[in-house]
Amino acid sequence: MPLERIVKHVDEEGARGADVIALPETCRGQDASSEETLNGPTVTAMAALAAKHRTYIAVPIDRRDQQRRLNTVVLLDRAGHVACHYDKVFPYWSEYTVAPPVSPGDATEVFHADFGRMGFATCFDVNFPEVWKRLSEQKAELVIWPSAYSAGISLQAHAINYHYYIVTASATPDCIAYDITGERIAYESAKDINVSRVTLDLDRGIYHQNFNLDKLAKLLKERDQDVAQEKWMGLEQWFVLKAKRPGVSARALAQQYGLEELPHYLERSRAAIDHLRGWEFSAMTDFPDKTAGELQAFASKRGA
Repeated sequence: MPLERIVKHVDEEGARGADVIALPETCRGQDASSEETLNGPTVTAMAALAAKHRTYIAVPIDRRDQQRRLNTVVLLDRAGHVACHYDKVFPYWSEYTVAPPVSPGDATEVFHADFGRMGFATCFDVNFPEVWKRLSEQKAELVIWPSAYSAGISLQAHAINYHYYIVTASATPDCIAYDITGERIAYESAKDINVSRVTLDLDRGIYHQNFNLDKLAKLLKERDQDVAQEKWMGLEQWFVLKAKRPGVSARALAQQYGLEELPHYLERSRAAIDHLRGWEFSAMTDFPDKTAGELQAFASKRGA
């Protein structure tokens, strides 16, 4: 797409007060003439708009880094500075046939923005769970996914497994958003240029019922004016909490009352089970409602 058209649309959305503007994968193309550096024309133009509107802009470029060619998402902060960049870890087959070929990236990137932790994956990355697991391990709350196609429920699986928001910007052109439960909360498409606007509440927290129900009851009884149980997912045994009024953090209140968010619960469960696999035991606090003696007895029954 010509840079002039991109500038026009980004300028308009910035003026509307967007906190983050995301563009599709290699929005200026990926051919012999499209390579540029972090100081190239696309990043320079978007940096000026990020500073003008005090917004974050995620701009994917066909990047030249000395001898390497990379499919890169550049995140510009509200001052127009490069906050971080993500190099596509799993380039698609056709990216190996361009000259020079696209090199795979080797790291995920999560940036702590002023509203939360934002990470990136690109197009073909959707097919490789390790990229998404690394984003979860870095505590991403929102993952932006620029792409050449839509992917659909492939992305939904990652939202379900890792409980972060996923928002797409594809060349199809369309936009999909999934929330922390995996529910699709937005889908819009167009024939030419699609502009979607999605509002996300990154303060919503997701919890397992295990070890949380008494604390939940106490929280809802004592702070019912501040926090609400937004979802009760009986089959999954999950629930979601959200704030009822501005200035209140549902996740902070839940933590204050001792509720454990689902990703941490699963992480802690994995660590405890890994200890059992090696017949090693950590502090009793790692195993709610079990004593060290009970755990040792369990290990003996299993033939430790």
